Amino acid sequence: MLTVELRGLEVFGRHGVGEQERRDGRTFLYDIELGVGEAGLSDRIEEAVDYRRVAARVQEVSDGRQFQLLEALAAAVAEALMASFPLERVRVRVLKRGVAPAGLAVEYTAAIAERAR
Repeated sequence: MLTVELRGLEVFGRHGVGEQERRDGRTFLYDIELGVGEAGLSDRIEEAVDYRRVAARVQEVSDGRQFQLLEALAAAVAEALMASFPLERVRVRVLKRGVAPAGLAVEYTAAIAERAR
């Protein structure tokens, strides 16, 4: 099986539990692994999973609604990618920087969703 990866895909979104997070928005980072089977071995984009279209689909999901939880956002992206492309599996990791509960230092928070056929 072949895997295509998108690492550090930056997508602006208005997601979070707090009203200010949803109003002001922020950039979310996505790491996406796509199990594409043998798609792409022909070296023809028409027969491959085009990662440009994958990135655009992630943006559509993010723009389509506001999520309170990273888990729900990651799951929605994973499900949309499985529905939109001929994938054998997908793993979506969504990272959010700048969240520090009670003044503690946290580099980022993240959620991971995996789906397979």
